Amino acid sequence: MEKQVLESSVERTFQYQDSLPSLPVPPLDESLSKYLDAVKPFLNQEEYQRTEDIVKKFENGIGKELHQKLLERAKTRRNWLEDWWLNVAYLDLRIATQIHCNMGGAGPYIEHCWPPKDGTQIERACVNIWHTLNFWDLLRAEKVAIERSRDDVLDMSQFRMLFCTCRIPGVTRDSIGGYFKTATEGECPSHLIVLCRGRVFAFDAIHEGSMVTPPEIFRQLTYIQKRCHSEPDGPGVAALTSNERTKWAELREYLIDLDPKNLTLLEKIQRSLFVVCLDDSSPHATPEDYSEVTRLGLTGDPTARWGDKSYNSIFFSNGTCSAFCDHSPFDAMALITMLAYAEKKTLENEGKWKGSDKVRDIPWPEELVFTVDQKIIDEIGCTKELYYKKVSDLQLVNYAFTSFGKALIRKKKLHPDTFVQLALQLAYYKCHGRPGCCYETAMTRRFYHGRTETIRSCTTEAVEWCTSMLDPSHSNYERLQLMHKAFAKHDKMRKECENGKGFDRHLLGLLLTAQEQGLPVPELYTDNAFTASGGGGNFVLSTSLTGYTRFSGCALPMVQHGYGFFYSIRDDRIVATCSAWKSCPETDAEVLCRTVFQCFKDMLQLTVAAQL
Repeated sequence: MEKQVLESSVERTFQYQDSLPSLPVPPLDESLSKYLDAVKPFLNQEEYQRTEDIVKKFENGIGKELHQKLLERAKTRRNWLEDWWLNVAYLDLRIATQIHCNMGGAGPYIEHCWPPKDGTQIERACVNIWHTLNFWDLLRAEKVAIERSRDDVLDMSQFRMLFCTCRIPGVTRDSIGGYFKTATEGECPSHLIVLCRGRVFAFDAIHEGSMVTPPEIFRQLTYIQKRCHSEPDGPGVAALTSNERTKWAELREYLIDLDPKNLTLLEKIQRSLFVVCLDDSSPHATPEDYSEVTRLGLTGDPTARWGDKSYNSIFFSNGTCSAFCDHSPFDAMALITMLAYAEKKTLENEGKWKGSDKVRDIPWPEELVFTVDQKIIDEIGCTKELYYKKVSDLQLVNYAFTSFGKALIRKKKLHPDTFVQLALQLAYYKCHGRPGCCYETAMTRRFYHGRTETIRSCTTEAVEWCTSMLDPSHSNYERLQLMHKAFAKHDKMRKECENGKGFDRHLLGLLLTAQEQGLPVPELYTDNAFTASGGGGNFVLSTSLTGYTRFSGCALPMVQHGYGFFYSIRDDRIVATCSAWKSCPETDAEVLCRTVFQCFKDMLQLTVAAQL
């Protein structure tokens, strides 16, 4: 009988996890020929010849052996890349990941129900928290809709990391603590952490078996805020998460040695659903310019966010808000699904709570008081000083291009994402006089535990088109032909990457296989072409489409002389976030972003002019 009931009911969020296909290893010759194609724009004839020889030698020699070993690995794992990627891309990093790897983005509420307004911080936060808690509840019941791409079921495992997940620093490698459980799996932590003025509080989101309501959350947050505003600031232990990883790991050990109670408190933060940050700033924000709220969301007060937590919900004192996340457990799309759910529910109720105002007699929030000594206080001071020095070097703009959006681009039978990527290539070429190696994220969630693959947007076809746009001897007809060629190439690459036929992760797998076997690094990876074309994390343009919703997120540039360029595409506009480092004299995020917007117009113009 039980089985009957299940079969006739709706799909469960995680029900297809076990039947997803394994991540494939592409054929070696295909990956290497794609690699050769990708390095072309960055080499002259002689350099290309040399690289071609290196690649051929690799393919017939050590590469062949490494590929065989990789295929062996893939036989015993449903995702041969998963552990490697987590370690190499995230957990092994020793830099300050809170600054360099975390992702964040502004909430779009200022465009509809919540324009910036002082004194609204808590009432808005409690509505938003409540909708987020409902999403957690749906996830626990496995009622979050399974995502699909065309007809293919996508892997949903990243959703488990949205809640009750935290990165834990280690001396040589970090780890991820994941404490989320579905209702059938058992008990799941249900408390929230609130950070305010250097202090840390916790309260439970469930009281006597049912969820706290917005008026009850309001009572808890008001209690915390009143205390924080009338008493001295706390030590700001949260700031320590912004350190370089080994340093933070050592300070964490020191805290635990100082008083074992500190471990209990740290674990309470790690296990919490998510962190609510009450930030005293009032960032300026308009629907056309989110720069300040995005910048403060990513690099604001380090004592008011827990950098290792998979989700920090930041509310500023003028009622604007932002998300801030450790990137290691998931990619942006899982987060955006959750944020878009909360926004949809908020909009349905015009940003208000329409239920009962009754407040039950729930326990007051408890303060998590860390035992600190002078050394820790001094370290917090140094950490903050270092943090502010680093983030003051950040230049970030987040503007809306409002002349047109997805609707018009689709009408021209062009793919909106490719449209933005090619505009970015043209803009970089205009600003810097040379092609810019570019990393665009493709998602591989069609496969078990699939995450991402790299689309290398700077193709020979894109460069030929860029050159034609800057060369007055080319007719508009020729330019349009070249543009269509560049579009076709990009669209083909995206499809290949999403279907496990990219080459960057494959090349990484071969390199890591060599390392695990204690073999020397093959010449392919030490060749200048590898780095010049972006390999080994050297992409000058680090980019991603954050989807087609009102949410746009961003991360910082991958390299010192590079840019972060992240964008969301809506029917009537394209919202872009561009970041660079002020200390690099060649880069200017403002100029690049404005140039991209001009290129949007030029490209649309081309489709019209060439028809005349």
